[in-house]
Amino acid sequence: MLRISLAGEEAVLHPSGAMFLPEHHTLLVADAHVGKAVSYRKLGVPVPEATTGATLQALTDALVQTGARRLVFLGDFLHSARSHAPATLAALDGWRDRHATIELTLVRGNHDDRAGDPPARLGIRAVDEPLSLGPFALRHHPEPVGGAYVLAGHWHPCISIRGRAFERLRLPCFWLGDDSGELPPRAVGVLPAFGSFTGMHRIEPGAGDRIFPVAEGVVRALPALPVA
Repeated sequence: MLRISLAGEEAVLHPSGAMFLPEHHTLLVADAHVGKAVSYRKLGVPVPEATTGATLQALTDALVQTGARRLVFLGDFLHSARSHAPATLAALDGWRDRHATIELTLVRGNHDDRAGDPPARLGIRAVDEPLSLGPFALRHHPEPVGGAYVLAGHWHPCISIRGRAFERLRLPCFWLGDDSGELPPRAVGVLPAFGSFTGMHRIEPGAGDRIFPVAEGVVRALPALPVA
């Protein structure tokens, strides 16, 4: 895990793609897309098995390793209406039973509009964006909010880095816009997609942006581009 300063507070970047805010005992997760694989299989597309289990295990690991008391999903918790498949919901029920004391909140995203809110028995409070938390505005869509630093998802950001023998690696990354001064328009941070079966979108960092790629279970910092 990598500890940084963000909007005047400490933030912990977890190699799963989650962000922990210690002052609020809160873990943030973007784009879990639970039930995406079963949604594809129902359409006849061959996809990997056990992706929901892998995502839920990663959630458990991040909660245990950070000691978070609250978990906020930054949109796209369920992938589609087909994610309400019995086996997927049974896995969610079992996971919730094991984490009954954790407060769960969903900031609705575009996939949540189609999938619908999670079943009430999971005890997940679903709200529209933005959700205020200290100096932060928690959203799904990475769009500015006046007077707050936005933390969002939606874009599934990754960075392209040159590896050995001229190969290029695509690594998921935290993309944190400039948080200096009076919270400029680029005061928006985007978390990598958390789900084990999600795509990635290559980003083009701007001046003042901080990029933290995740590779082999380690979060690293890249040099920020200078501000003109």
